[in-house]
Amino acid sequence: MMGWTLGRYFFSRYAVITMWFFLGIYALVFLIDFTEFSSRVSGLPNFTFLTALSVSALRVPMIMMQTVPFVALFAAMATLISLNRKYELVIARAAGISAWQFLLPACIGALLFGVLTVGVLNPFAAYGLSRSEFIETNLRSGASNEVSAFAAPWIHQKTGDSDTIIGARAILNKGLELSDAVFFELDKNGEIIERKDAQRAFLRDGYWELQNVKRFREGVRLETLETDRVPTNLKPEFVQERLARPETIPFYELPGKIKVAHSFGLSANAFAMQFHSLMAMPLLLVAMTLIAATVSMRFARMGQSSTMILGGVVAGFLLYVVSVLVKAFGNAGFVPPFVAAWLPVIVAMFFGVTFLLYREDG
Repeated sequence: MMGWTLGRYFFSRYAVITMWFFLGIYALVFLIDFTEFSSRVSGLPNFTFLTALSVSALRVPMIMMQTVPFVALFAAMATLISLNRKYELVIARAAGISAWQFLLPACIGALLFGVLTVGVLNPFAAYGLSRSEFIETNLRSGASNEVSAFAAPWIHQKTGDSDTIIGARAILNKGLELSDAVFFELDKNGEIIERKDAQRAFLRDGYWELQNVKRFREGVRLETLETDRVPTNLKPEFVQERLARPETIPFYELPGKIKVAHSFGLSANAFAMQFHSLMAMPLLLVAMTLIAATVSMRFARMGQSSTMILGGVVAGFLLYVVSVLVKAFGNAGFVPPFVAAWLPVIVAMFFGVTFLLYREDG
């Protein structure tokens, strides 16, 4: 009974500190993003203060997805440091409670934090990112239609005797809608025959539907059309794999997207990498907690040391950097996504457990 009561106390302390860290970082990120976004788009005709607030509020959850590992690391360190300062860990150890017993509530808390991040925060973040991109695109629509402004990948489609190169300044609706799109029609020699600039382009069944279209031939505008069509044999699954950002796909939809992409012979590496990264998130937070514990255990015995705390922060940062680096290899197909997502987490957990075993059990 005593162990259960103490475990609940340690768990509640970890949960409260994690919540305050999360809310504090959320507020800081929101202020920074709102200031940066407002400075970039304040000169646009349709800009309003409420629009900037809405876009930042929708984008911040996705940014928080990137900070969650550090929230778990700092929260675990702050929890153990606060318990050390009040001699609560010293008393617990004197009562015969091992380090593994009072670390278990923090690890369970980190695991639950990861599950909530994947199951609750991620779907909302994916929706918020898509919605914020839609709002920002409407603000910028028509402000620039220069080819040099295009940051999205280009698509090459071949239909019959016609080749078409497609580009866009922004990708919406998980890759099925293009904003400020340009279509270059090529002849058999690869020369540009015609160019069509569209304010919006929607992928339909067998064709692209273009809206507010300007047609050019040999650099001269021929006409302006309200709507137009460009034939295509591209499937939505191919376009989504090519254009859609994996971050805009909620966790629950990723397995279906991967399955459909594989049925069309596509690799779906980006979707698979995102799925396995999210699956590994809870254990990544546990690994961060163990890294914090490796610092805090020695910290409790030898007195407070800023060097040890800095070492824990650096170790957590290196784990995050390695995870991001390996994820890039997984997205490129150099490493299987499953291996790229899970290997850094498993290695970090083994490192933390081994270090704690050596320090606590000799």
